[in-house]
Amino acid sequence: MREERAMRKDDCLFCKIVAGEIPSTKVYEDERVLAFEDVSPMMPVHTLIVPKNHYDNIGDSIPDDEMGHLFNAVRTVAELKDVAESGYRVIVNTNDDACQTVHHLHVHVLGGAPMNSGDPSKS
Repeated sequence: MREERAMRKDDCLFCKIVAGEIPSTKVYEDERVLAFEDVSPMMPVHTLIVPKNHYDNIGDSIPDDEMGHLFNAVRTVAELKDVAESGYRVIVNTNDDACQTVHHLHVHVLGGAPMNSGDPSKS
């Protein structure tokens, strides 16, 4: 049996969403993760996937099976949002310098339109 850590942090926005205290547009949920639409999407598809257990960020000591489950949910969300074939971006921001604004580990899944490659000639 896997070791459980504290399920939530009282002042955490995403813990409150997981608990159903704050509404969200749910995309996917299972026993370990919740995926919901970002309230300020940067792409036509912008879904956040959070573990139900609270971890501040990817640098925390997270059991391998928990991390694997989180990233397996990325594939599921990409399929549900119909971007698995066309392509999508996966982003994990860690700490303030990387613009992590909610300190609960979460994965951004973005897609639904071609992304700028960073080459200004392709904009």
